[in-house]
Amino acid sequence: MRLLSHVKNIVSRRREGRNQPARRWFEWLSPRTIDAVSGFLAPQPHVDERALDRGLRDLMWDATFATVVGALNSGVVLVAFALWLGAPNTVIGLLAAIPLWTQILQAPAVSLVERLRARRRISIVALTIARITLPLFAILPLIPDRRLALMLLIVLEIVHTAFNAICACSWNSWIRDLVPEDRLGRFFARRTIFATAVGMACSLLAGFALQSQQTASGGGDGVVFTLLYSAGFLAAVISTWRLARVPEPLMPPPQPKQTLWTLLKAPLKDPNFRTLIRFMASWQFAVNSATPFFTVYFVQQLGLGMGWVMTFSVVSQAANLLVLRTWGQLSDRFSNKSVLNVAAPAFLLCIAAMVFASEIDGRLELIVYLSVLHAFMGMASAGVNLATGAVAMKLAPRNGATAYIAANSLIASAAAGLAPILGGLSADFYAARELSFQVLWRDPGGVSEFFALRITHWDFFFLISATIGLYAMHRLSFLVEEGTVRRRVVVREIVGETRRGMIRNLSPVKGLRPVFPAAALIDLHARYRQQKRAARARDYREGLKAAD
Repeated sequence: MRLLSHVKNIVSRRREGRNQPARRWFEWLSPRTIDAVSGFLAPQPHVDERALDRGLRDLMWDATFATVVGALNSGVVLVAFALWLGAPNTVIGLLAAIPLWTQILQAPAVSLVERLRARRRISIVALTIARITLPLFAILPLIPDRRLALMLLIVLEIVHTAFNAICACSWNSWIRDLVPEDRLGRFFARRTIFATAVGMACSLLAGFALQSQQTASGGGDGVVFTLLYSAGFLAAVISTWRLARVPEPLMPPPQPKQTLWTLLKAPLKDPNFRTLIRFMASWQFAVNSATPFFTVYFVQQLGLGMGWVMTFSVVSQAANLLVLRTWGQLSDRFSNKSVLNVAAPAFLLCIAAMVFASEIDGRLELIVYLSVLHAFMGMASAGVNLATGAVAMKLAPRNGATAYIAANSLIASAAAGLAPILGGLSADFYAARELSFQVLWRDPGGVSEFFALRITHWDFFFLISATIGLYAMHRLSFLVEEGTVRRRVVVREIVGETRRGMIRNLSPVKGLRPVFPAAALIDLHARYRQQKRAARARDYREGLKAAD
């Protein structure tokens, strides 16, 4: 309110003094204005239930518009922009690594948070600086020298992601202390659902725009990128304003002054959190060995247009949206590790299955195959992203989450950033290599081919990624989290939810279930197995009594 009243006073004074010399424009940056903004962003001693609910709604809107920024200005669009400027594979790998390597800035950001103890203020200032670069991205297509424009693209991406990383450090700690622990899973699920719904529409819009300009092959005049980044900047302004309205609880009293290494050493001394860091580092390295090059693979090796690439992205987001609430419920009911035990292997299988896309000759069959694969990948990634984010917050102590989450992000991002750089550097090496498998049947009538698989170029990356992911799953097995159950329990719950959802969607009639005898047979078989296990346990106990 102080900020709004101060702005009103400035406006009223301007209206009263129209016949007087106009005040200088930097009156808006006077000490009073700065104090008003600082007071508006200051932490609150107490956040009541009403303020909390209002803040959670603002976080939903922030996520929605932030997703618009991501859909229009990063990911596939950024890769298409780089390809339009003539970027080689090494630059594509570098662009994929920049957002990950800049996470290293979370280390000094921890000291900044501990020193200023104003996480909302740090987040808003850093986010504002990061998003000011978006209009500069929009100017790059107007530069005649594409090589110079590509260099500026890399520089702007570094600035953009660097300040986003600083914001993420303070944001994670801020939200960790704001959202009650028993609402974390449901909150992040709902937040992602709202964001994904808007992101799907924006991704389709961007895909059709890129397809019309044939930007991936260097065609078009590049005006489409100017429009996309300008629209992204408008969404960024709304997102930043919504985030600024979210209340921030006071941080606990400061501890004795500690060095950066002392702060980051605490999570490394925690055996269980150290196990989480090992899993996250190996998982991020595995995934980022392949996924950053999907767009290049689709466009250059499979010959698909950017419209289809964005369509696959939308299919993945739609599948993500459909199952996200279920993953959130399973996360709250069992544990995040239980969700990871199911979702992570499924995601690895999808990456490995990408190898077979290059073996499909028909264009329609290829598009159908990739669409189905992206649907499964979207469902799996929903569980992975939700669980990995929530488990780090859950295992971090409530009053010391900043250092724990920063250490996790720092090490995982360093490993993730190394993967695409190595991939980009080795892309030309694998482009000249091929591994073939054939299963033949030879008889007097001739030779018949039963199976043939040819692995070349990007296919190697997908198989290497899946192999490293198996090691990540091994590290996950050592993680201890309360409520963890076996994988088959979670799978059974997912199948049950899916079956119930299908019946509800097929008909609102309650009596329709008997029409599907398979459901009754499954339930009957489950009860039979349960009774058999109970009888076996009873016989075992009776045998022990007889032995005594």
